[in-house]
Amino acid sequence: MPNERLDKIIASMGEYSRKDVKKLIREKQILVSGKPAVSSDLKCDPDKDEITVCGKPFSYARFVYLMMNKPAGVVSATRDGADRTVLDLLPAKYRKREVFPVGRLDKDTEGLLLITDDGVLAHKLLAPKNHIDKEYFVRVEGRLEEEHIVAFREGLVLSDGYQCMDAELKILSLNEHTEPVSSEALVVIREGKFHQIKKMFGVLGKPVLYLKRIRMGDLNLDRELECGDSRPLTEEELKGLSDLVG
Repeated sequence: MPNERLDKIIASMGEYSRKDVKKLIREKQILVSGKPAVSSDLKCDPDKDEITVCGKPFSYARFVYLMMNKPAGVVSATRDGADRTVLDLLPAKYRKREVFPVGRLDKDTEGLLLITDDGVLAHKLLAPKNHIDKEYFVRVEGRLEEEHIVAFREGLVLSDGYQCMDAELKILSLNEHTEPVSSEALVVIREGKFHQIKKMFGVLGKPVLYLKRIRMGDLNLDRELECGDSRPLTEEELKGLSDLVG
């Protein structure tokens, strides 16, 4: 990568501000290639130059890739005048970077959400031509039957006339002892229209009671990730997403 200012490189990781960097340089707490840095505007290549801060190797990542288990009640946006956003749930060091959610989950929808500052990868993941699988666990009012599986497979026509791509519906269970009676299922779609799954079940007269995304491409929601928490993607997970979009 092109050489960047030392203070910009260190501050980009969120732990230190540029003001902090200047102070640490004065205290000779920042070394570049074994020598004390003399200025915050020193040009460095973090991929090649060995940087230490307060005696510890400085770990630089050009982009951040986070998996979040989004809770209901927050919006998938970088800012909102009325509600909390998914960025409000992130540790401070990530909020200092220009990260954003890749795509959207409805306010009342839970589950897998990718957050990054890599615009190129985000664009590829959202490009309609790539038709990336998105799998959801859903609970709907009423009884799901074989005819509904066929309707999903053949491509539902929404109330506004939009013809959905073929989708997969796998019925898991029927809850007859609840009020109202409800069914649980897995749904796989390859597009992402606004409120699409809710609209698809709405056409069938089955209101959605609960919705959670559990997979995007080969990226599965970490079952140990508590609702509202996030973690960096593993190298294997990131490679899987990159390979998916070429």
